[in-house]
Amino acid sequence: MTTPTIRGNLLNSVQMAHFVSHGSLRMDAVVPAEMNDEAMTVLASDIPPAPYGTPLDEAYPEGSFVRRLTEVPQVAGALHSLVGPRPNVDHHAVHVRQPHEGRAQPLHADAIIDVRSDAFDVQLMYYPAEVTLEMGGTLSVPGSHLRRTNESDTGRYQNLKGQDRLVCPAGTVVFLHHGLWHGGRRNDSDTKRYMFKIRFNPTVRQRRLWDTSDLADPRVVSELTAHFPWYEHATARLEQYNRILLWRALTGDEQFDIEHWVTRVSNRPQEASA
Repeated sequence: MTTPTIRGNLLNSVQMAHFVSHGSLRMDAVVPAEMNDEAMTVLASDIPPAPYGTPLDEAYPEGSFVRRLTEVPQVAGALHSLVGPRPNVDHHAVHVRQPHEGRAQPLHADAIIDVRSDAFDVQLMYYPAEVTLEMGGTLSVPGSHLRRTNESDTGRYQNLKGQDRLVCPAGTVVFLHHGLWHGGRRNDSDTKRYMFKIRFNPTVRQRRLWDTSDLADPRVVSELTAHFPWYEHATARLEQYNRILLWRALTGDEQFDIEHWVTRVSNRPQEASA
């Protein structure tokens, strides 16, 4: 059962399709200012770890800062839409970029020893203070999440056309598919930069967990067919194919297709010829 607050803040089908194609969903300034102010103190003192796979309500005590962060209505609604109720906490981390630190994190995917094609973990990334271009921010590569790489294999790449370098207001939360290529950029400002990350594991089947009332909206297909400028011409078709498979898993609609992509290659008639 979902609470009225969560039901009122579920993602819609267009937003879910955006997540499937882009591998991320950004929510600007959804955390209240007073919580952002509190976060600067909480994150500076670090947050005690929880064992891998701890249920969310056990990992963070009721009333704690992190628990309240996950209960912000828009955050709770998005989390439920992506991984469902009662997810487990895989791990969390406070990432700090010092002023003029002089180095950047290599492009990578987190813990991508993962062959699932019909399920995914979600990473919540929270930015308690404004992130300017000079502060670096998190770099991510839209549409990279369904490519199988082994964690830091992409680290030799420095820039990809169409990459996104996060600039955002305080209180912004970004949800990432666990396979999205990303990395923390160098901080060239005079201000310390904080980012708090939690990786969530689903404990229920990720099927129609969002508001599906707009499932037939034409913008769903438009989102699922998004093209990114770093894609190779031929391989871009494989990206679309993999999105269709994921959308079928998320909706339970095994007949869903776009331009016959999956139907034609899954055609295996069993009837013998006369």
